[in-house]
Amino acid sequence: MTRTSKIIFGGFLLLILLLTYLEATEPEPVNWTPSYTATDKIPLGSFVFYKSWMQAETRQINEVGIPPFEKFSDSLENGSYFFLNNSVNFDPDELDKILNWVSRGNQLFIAARGFSARLLDTLHLETNVLTPKGDLSSKPKLNFTNSRQKTAKDFQFKNEFPGIYFKEKDSATINVLGDVRIDKTEEATKKPNFISAAFGAGKIFLHSTPEAFGNYFLLTKENYRYSEKVLAHLNKEAPLYLDEYYKAGKTSFGSPLYVLLSNKHLKWAYYFLLLGCVLFIIFEGKRKQRAIPVVKPLKNQSYEYAKTVGDLYLEEKAYKDLIQKKIELFLEYVRSNYKLSTKTRDEEFYNLLASKSGKSKAEGKKLFEKMEELSKNTAAEKSEFFELSEAINNYKNPKNGTSGK
Repeated sequence: MTRTSKIIFGGFLLLILLLTYLEATEPEPVNWTPSYTATDKIPLGSFVFYKSWMQAETRQINEVGIPPFEKFSDSLENGSYFFLNNSVNFDPDELDKILNWVSRGNQLFIAARGFSARLLDTLHLETNVLTPKGDLSSKPKLNFTNSRQKTAKDFQFKNEFPGIYFKEKDSATINVLGDVRIDKTEEATKKPNFISAAFGAGKIFLHSTPEAFGNYFLLTKENYRYSEKVLAHLNKEAPLYLDEYYKAGKTSFGSPLYVLLSNKHLKWAYYFLLLGCVLFIIFEGKRKQRAIPVVKPLKNQSYEYAKTVGDLYLEEKAYKDLIQKKIELFLEYVRSNYKLSTKTRDEEFYNLLASKSGKSKAEGKKLFEKMEELSKNTAAEKSEFFELSEAINNYKNPKNGTSGK
């Protein structure tokens, strides 16, 4: 990596660290996700509502974490079944079991923005949304219709929520317990958001503003009194069943990383760990080993050695020995290359030598006769050695000879 590349990479890494620091130190935005679970402390969680209710109650309270269909299949005892969520939609079979249970003298309470269409049809109701007329603000105000529960000042939200209300169809027989409004005018825009309806020997309560049971609303001024007045309509003697199944928020950790990612500091520590692992893989993950030295192969010094030995013979003028060595080397050449025995040199030998060497029979005989003559000469001279060397080299080289019979 060049020096310029290192500088660019270092600047890019510093930029990432700076952006990560700014993101980690930025205040966490408010989570307005509707949860309504008993453990969530976000604005639309219901930690405050459930905790204060359970502390104030002396009767038996049962938290139900399974679908109502399964609970009713186990022969549910008499009591009041409480549902709180952004939306509560029963399937037809489940709704039949619930209504059958209510008709035997029990109570059903549902606080939600969305209801089962079949349930609303059964009660001859439909839901609608309040729209502001003289003001763009849509901060709902809640109150009761009963003079004993109604307060001089409405219970108001600080934040914006569309007001959901119930609209009666023909032959609807309901009792309006509370209303909602979003305009400054008092009576004209009030719409029912809390109603009750008799069903068999039991009673059904529907509340279209579940935000009124969220942490943010209950912790605003004295809004907690609103939930107290709503719960006062339930039977205080019968057992209470709190639904924990129909919840928009998580009631359990769905991922092993939930604890890490739900905490801002742990989350960024986890991100830094991943970044460190990536950088380690990039810069340190390569296999490291010592450089393997280049070992040059040993040179073949045979030629140099032979030349040195030959020079020694020439310097000592041992031409007789040189001639003998030259003859021995040529005979070894014939034995190894032509596969001929050089012990017996008869006519058959010369015929085979001529056929394998490509030289004439006469040339072969002439060369061997010359070698025989020089090997017996004890006073050989330098010129005779060179003459023999030239004759042997010419015989070995097929370009210098002529083919013969």
